[in-house]
Amino acid sequence: MLLMILLAPPSIANAQYPGAEPLDWPCEQRLIPVLAWGSLWDGPSPDALEQQWWEDEEVGAVVRYATARETPRDAAIARVRRFAESVASGQQSVDQNPEQRLTLLFAGLFERIDRERSRVIAIIRSAARAQVARLDRMSMMIDRLEALNASETASEDAIERLQEALYWERQTFRMRQQALPAFCEKPYLLEESLSRMVRDIRSQM
Repeated sequence: MLLMILLAPPSIANAQYPGAEPLDWPCEQRLIPVLAWGSLWDGPSPDALEQQWWEDEEVGAVVRYATARETPRDAAIARVRRFAESVASGQQSVDQNPEQRLTLLFAGLFERIDRERSRVIAIIRSAARAQVARLDRMSMMIDRLEALNASETASEDAIERLQEALYWERQTFRMRQQALPAFCEKPYLLEESLSRMVRDIRSQM
């Protein structure tokens, strides 16, 4: 338990009650493993669509561009907005209900962003477990170092090697710990981007 307290912020380290965050979630943000489309979308049900989002080539192209990891956030949002406006204004040549196409657009964006968000959450939880394992190794190394220092037969080389190994474990731990807050922001940023896209789509329906 001490290892988890060292690793996690107080809100996580003290999570010992039913319904609390799992111990491998090191973020201050609440863990929501998967999104529910109904929490973001009050339009027509994507479940009632008669085709998949990728079957509409133009919708598919917009979804893939907007959800690609290399696409800047603002560019992704702007691309969705322009497409939604063009569908609503009848500029698209496809003979299809605009509301249905915009619902397809939402379905594709939701599916891809929720999948990416789940991937990031899995990485964060894996990193948190790795940090706990690293603390365990450091604890064992400290115990071993104390035993060597107390031994009259231990060699200086053995002590120095262990001290160096412990130093690098500590350095790695600090660097990984400093990187966690930035990772913790990513699920929220993905959800916020999706929310902005949804608002732009709904404004055209």
